[in-house]
Amino acid sequence: MNNYILYAITVLIWGSTWYAISLQLGNVTPEASVVYRYAIASLMIFIYCAFKKQNLRFTVRQHVQLALFGICLFSVNYYFLYNAQTMINSALSCIAFSTLMIMNIGNARLFFGTRVDTSVYLGGFLGLLGIVILFWPQASELSLTNKTIVGFLLCLVGTLSASFGNMLSIKNQQDGLAIMPANAWAMGYGALFMSIVLLLQGKSFTCDWSVTYVSSLLYLSLFGSVIAFGCYLTLLTRIGAHKASYANILFPAVAVCIATLFEGFVWDIYTIAGFTAIMAGNIVLIIKPKLITRKAPAVA
Repeated sequence: MNNYILYAITVLIWGSTWYAISLQLGNVTPEASVVYRYAIASLMIFIYCAFKKQNLRFTVRQHVQLALFGICLFSVNYYFLYNAQTMINSALSCIAFSTLMIMNIGNARLFFGTRVDTSVYLGGFLGLLGIVILFWPQASELSLTNKTIVGFLLCLVGTLSASFGNMLSIKNQQDGLAIMPANAWAMGYGALFMSIVLLLQGKSFTCDWSVTYVSSLLYLSLFGSVIAFGCYLTLLTRIGAHKASYANILFPAVAVCIATLFEGFVWDIYTIAGFTAIMAGNIVLIIKPKLITRKAPAVA
């Protein structure tokens, strides 16, 4: 697919998943919801790969790498984000997770020697500024209690885990591992690891068979995991971790549009100013897309 199409799909789907995640919280423990989501997603991709006759065999060393990839991006990441969202609202969660772009820039520099054009820093700054402005009314009303601070820190830890997962995805594709087969195994390993975490905590696998829970789970598994991650991880290698992760700055803006249509969200000066800053950051990245690397990642 064209990069712009991949980018649009990623942003539109992930912009809608925040609401879907909120529907997962309550009767089922966050760990169990993560297990269900990625076990289903893994099964879907295995079936797809078998239908397309894609090679699902990897060496032992590659399986270890895929396990680490899955634990970082499809397990630990969501363990912290789901639990954080039981303590803080989606506004603060979005602001914390939007730091993924900064973390990816730092980790890409650390692990791959990637240097970026100043336009990327400017675009990232404008995007983060837009997110803060967009959610400032909700965030400013929060009292800095221990629960709020812990929730925000959990978001940051989950975001850091996601960034490590992004770096491992780049390494996977440098090593020639196809995206969909790699995701099939990695999501399976992520679900298995989270199952162990759940059992070690003495929790049980409960389930909510309501239409709301099941439909949101299927949406998160197919669209939020199989399709969106496939598009995002492809972009990660094609255009670099810093630009691909800009989607994580843009999709909260999409979430606001969805809230406007379905939840009666009312636009104000903060919404307009935040959107303007986010769009300005996006334009900066599009107009000056130069990327200087010491060694460009190979494209699978």
